[in-house]
Amino acid sequence: MTESSVASHNGLIRMDKIGKTYLMGKRNLEVLRGLSLSIAKNEYLAIMGPSGSGKTTLMNIIGCLDRPTSGSYFFEGKPIEGKTDRQLARIRNEKIGFVFQTFNLLARTSALRNVELPTLYAGLSRRARRSRAKELLGLVGLADRTKHRPNELSGGERQRVAIARALVNRPSLVLADEPTGNLDSKAGDEIMSMFRELNGDGNTIILVTHEERVARNARRIIRLLDGEIVSDERTGSGSGWDSDSNRGYDA
Repeated sequence: MTESSVASHNGLIRMDKIGKTYLMGKRNLEVLRGLSLSIAKNEYLAIMGPSGSGKTTLMNIIGCLDRPTSGSYFFEGKPIEGKTDRQLARIRNEKIGFVFQTFNLLARTSALRNVELPTLYAGLSRRARRSRAKELLGLVGLADRTKHRPNELSGGERQRVAIARALVNRPSLVLADEPTGNLDSKAGDEIMSMFRELNGDGNTIILVTHEERVARNARRIIRLLDGEIVSDERTGSGSGWDSDSNRGYDA
């Protein structure tokens, strides 16, 4: 296993010997095996690996959706261990923006209301919520689509709404799980360009993907195999979306 580390003075995430085991019938399934990882603020990181490598489990632990069986996880310098479910929910709402492959938008609700949703738990006034949601939809190029429902939007537009929703509470981290998986190459190109711009504006982005061409947009690629980090590669500025490059690490 390769132990990844980044200078801690501006660290956002630190994981020390994280393990995750699930009970499957009468046997234990070890998904993560003593994984150590540090991620600095303003990084743009891709996590790759074949099916069963542990990348989804790692994403869930990073996003405070699941808890490790062993090891220590620090977010913004504070330990996650011992947090209650309510405290974890607050961290997710205030500190982490999620972007999913399937968009996860409310079907009968306008783009504006979908983006507003996370702010309902942030104590903002209705006027402030509406203003912030409009600002974010403008940022992702959908100022003229605020009243449209998801079924009235293209796949790329729906993912833009999801990105606006992820950013609405000004999170410390944007966590994207296969964000181009349901998009054609043109829409995927637009979404990846948007992530590069967001990172350039100071946002920390962790991208979980099985596609090499998607991962190459990031500045750093971590590869998992059998629950361990097998490589940690710096890519410089990212080579961008390339439809002619390798289409999948686990193809």
